[in-house]
Amino acid sequence: MKLFHTKNRVLLQANDHFHVLEENWDDLINQEHLFVFLTDIIQRQPKEMERKEAQQLLENELLPPVGQQEVWAAGVTYQRSREARMEESDDAGGADFYDKVYQAERPELFFKSMPHRLVGHGQEVYIRKDSSWNVPEPELTLFINRSGDITAYTIGNDMSSRSIEGENPLYLPQAKVYEKSASLGPCLFVPESSIHPDTRIEMSIRRAGVEVFNESVSINKMKRKHKELASYLYRECDFPVGVFLMTGTCIVPPTGFTLQADDLVDISIDPIGLLSNRVAFKPPRK
Repeated sequence: MKLFHTKNRVLLQANDHFHVLEENWDDLINQEHLFVFLTDIIQRQPKEMERKEAQQLLENELLPPVGQQEVWAAGVTYQRSREARMEESDDAGGADFYDKVYQAERPELFFKSMPHRLVGHGQEVYIRKDSSWNVPEPELTLFINRSGDITAYTIGNDMSSRSIEGENPLYLPQAKVYEKSASLGPCLFVPESSIHPDTRIEMSIRRAGVEVFNESVSINKMKRKHKELASYLYRECDFPVGVFLMTGTCIVPPTGFTLQADDLVDISIDPIGLLSNRVAFKPPRK
């Protein structure tokens, strides 16, 4: 099942049908047994919306699948990410940090975004003007409810300024946290059980209509377990409305590749869907 967050209502897609829900988004997604709860709603035969009307609504009023939740991220959870981080920070003497955290018991977790800095499917993501090396990072993203249970998934793009992070690991917040530096969407995927370990993530980057990068990878290459990441995040933090956690990337564009304004980044995870964002610079202050 899929939950879509729009400006004025919640849409539930199940068995190729769209249902209009009246529940508050944050209350809805924090139900203890979300799949069972949604199944019960469908059995009560909620109002249906015609497919054409639903598609028009999703084209014009779709929001990120977020209410008041924070977004966090995990780093260096794949071997390829470890190698890329070591490469970018080698000149600054920071390569050992990434090697050690990949091997360590404790994962790297960092704060990524508040809801007002997020964008959703079809919206612009920003790259920093003071960074010479900017890349998207496609990531399976967990929704963890207020009780600490992983109940749903979405697609995340953890935009990263690699030249800034590579200059000094202490610059990580500036490399990761800025306006429109993260996108989530297009929906919350709510399965009956945990997402399949062979699930694949694919990313395509198009420039002036021409594909300049494409790669896909299975999430089974991830070193860390999803429940492990969630348990560390909840050790000393409470999340009254739940939290989103990006789980790291294994798709890294080659050294020398950097995003440009007007590039189109498409990230797909079957069965979640497609997250598509155009790249831009933050407009100057007036």
